[in-house]
Amino acid sequence: MKTDELRRFVLDRLDEDERRLADEKLPLLDEAEGRGRLRIMRSDDGTGLLLLPGPIQAAEERELVPFPEKAALLRTEVEQTDDESVLRLLAGAFDTHHDWQEEWR
Repeated sequence: MKTDELRRFVLDRLDEDERRLADEKLPLLDEAEGRGRLRIMRSDDGTGLLLLPGPIQAAEERELVPFPEKAALLRTEVEQTDDESVLRLLAGAFDTHHDWQEEWR
């Protein structure tokens, strides 16, 4: 049940971030990356993404994955994974949202 709640929370936040981008606002996921809370980068072969806690490089050395590309791949991963740690890491990017539950930390 907890994994399903986390999954739904993250998918809903990705939807909200897509609307934010359409309104020319910074997606919260990108904001969390900018604050160093998590890092989303391309895999070595370029076919997927790696999700890591915290920054792995100095901000000026990073090549950011464009939000539309990132959102599409993350949505697919979130829909298919049962890995609670992945869901928690992504959910943590949205911990200021009113639906956030402290137990997910």
